[in-house]
Amino acid sequence: MRETNPTPERLAGYGLLLAGMALVGLYVALVKPLVAAMPVFLLAWLRFGIGAVAMLPWLRATPGDAPIDARIARTLFLQSLLGNFLFSVFMLYGVSMTSASAAGVVLATLPAVVALFAWVFLRETMTQRSALAVMLAAAGIAVLSAGGNATSTAGPGERAWLGNLLVFACVGCEAAYVILGKRLTASLSPQRISALINAWGLALTTPFGLWQARGFDIGALTPGLWTLLVFYALSASMFSTWLWLSGLRRVPAQHSGVFTVALPVTASATGVAFLGERFGASDAIAFACAAAGIALVAWPAPTGAGHR
Repeated sequence: MRETNPTPERLAGYGLLLAGMALVGLYVALVKPLVAAMPVFLLAWLRFGIGAVAMLPWLRATPGDAPIDARIARTLFLQSLLGNFLFSVFMLYGVSMTSASAAGVVLATLPAVVALFAWVFLRETMTQRSALAVMLAAAGIAVLSAGGNATSTAGPGERAWLGNLLVFACVGCEAAYVILGKRLTASLSPQRISALINAWGLALTTPFGLWQARGFDIGALTPGLWTLLVFYALSASMFSTWLWLSGLRRVPAQHSGVFTVALPVTASATGVAFLGERFGASDAIAFACAAAGIALVAWPAPTGAGHR
């Protein structure tokens, strides 16, 4: 398969994908104080509720949107169930049991899983450069696993293995989210997809959120936690989703999978910068592998170069 140099449109897509996943990595790490302060389902419910209010104008159809038929409606529900509801529940419970840096190690498997899903479900060809980029991401995971990952000053706790397992469940959810999002962007605008899947997330979490809200003193939340909650809600429900879906309209899903490495890199870096976690040589090597993988996908191929 011949892989031509990226067009300005595709390069813009790469930038949007990178920014979207970096924002996810940021809130995955910074959500730790929130899961320590309130129940998980209540937190998820408030996140979707704040997002729903902010995205009310996005619910309107735009001129290029297709009518929402049964197929599109099913895809919207599945994307919200997997990429919003289950991802949020697994992530919030997982991060409460392990460190942000450990979560980053586990989430670094995303590129390989997304590339596999794109090959299986979308029948996209695996080019040599994409395959090498995925191998670099896998090499980064191996280095982190062999060298250990950064830990918080308090330690990950006895349930870290369960937290890591729950974070790994997020990988499958996020990979499905990427594939389903690629299908949806052919029919609906990124803004409307973001608003609709957030509305489904709100509907799915409402019963559980109301149940946990009964015994929680919402007035105990400090102004700092409220600020963090609003940031989490807007970045998770609105901005990261819009950035990611906008990027997906411009690039193949297989290429987008490599950019998911921005999620674990940002999560681990945020843990080091803001949560007191240590940064070692293995972290630096893994991050270098991730950056090299992104360069392989985004950097223009030599003129006339062919790739299978």
